[in-house]
Amino acid sequence: MAKKKKNHEEHVDETWLIPYADMLTLLLALFIVLFAMSEIDAQKFKQMASAFRNEFTSGTGVMEEQAPIPTPDSTPIPEAVKEVISKEEKDRLEEAKKELEALEELEKKINAYIQANQLTSSLQTKLTENGLLITILDNALFDSGSATVKPGSREIGKKLSDLLVTTPPRNIVIAGHTDNVPIRTAAFQSNWELSALRGINFMRVLLENPGLKPNQVSASGYGEYRPKADNKTAEGRGKNRRVEVLVLPNVSLQAVK
Repeated sequence: MAKKKKNHEEHVDETWLIPYADMLTLLLALFIVLFAMSEIDAQKFKQMASAFRNEFTSGTGVMEEQAPIPTPDSTPIPEAVKEVISKEEKDRLEEAKKELEALEELEKKINAYIQANQLTSSLQTKLTENGLLITILDNALFDSGSATVKPGSREIGKKLSDLLVTTPPRNIVIAGHTDNVPIRTAAFQSNWELSALRGINFMRVLLENPGLKPNQVSASGYGEYRPKADNKTAEGRGKNRRVEVLVLPNVSLQAVK
C-alpha cells in the first residue's frame, strides 16, 4: 500500500496544459489578426473577424483532438482571410497598373512636345519605379555659372507646366545638378548653392501656371554629388549639368515594374 501511495504522489499533474494550449491558440489568432489589420481596411477586417470567430467557435477543442500545440509555421490561415488579403493585393496591382498607364501617357505627350520643337538633345524622359523623370540639360535653361532662367528658355518651363497639370494632381520634385568644376563667385560659394538656386528658379517658372499648386512642388540642389556621367570629359560634364523634374506616382509602381 505504501508503494502505491508513493507512485501516486510522484505522478505529475498535467491539467495545466489545457488552459495553456488554449491560451497559445488565442495568442496566435491575435497575431494573425494584427498582421492582417496592417494591410486591409476596416470593412474587410470585419469579414476577417467573422471568419476567425467561426474558426475558433466551431468543432472540437485542441485537447479533445489530442493535436499538438499549433505554431505560427504550422497553423493555416483561414480561407476567408486569404481571400481578403488576396483581394487587397489584386486591388493594389490594379491601381499601380492604372497609375503606370497614366504616367506613360504623360511621357508620350512630353516626348511629342520634345520632337515637335527639336529639343531631343536637351530634354529626355525616362519612366522609373520612382516616377516619370524629365531631364533638362543646363544649357537649355541657364548661361554658364548663372541660375537665372534664360528669357528664351522660359517657354520650355511654361509648356512643361501645362503638361504637368494632371488629374488627379501629382507631386513634383525638381533637383538641380552640376559638374565637379569648382565655382566660387560673389553669388555662389559652391556648386551646391548654384544647383539649389537653379532648381528653385525653374520651380518658380513652373508655378507661374495656376494649375500647379505650391504644395505639389518642391526643389532641391545636389551640386556635383549625383553625376550621371564621367566628369573627366567635357561631354560627361555637360550631361551632369542638368535640372531633373520627377513626377511622383500617386501609388507605388513597384508591383508592376
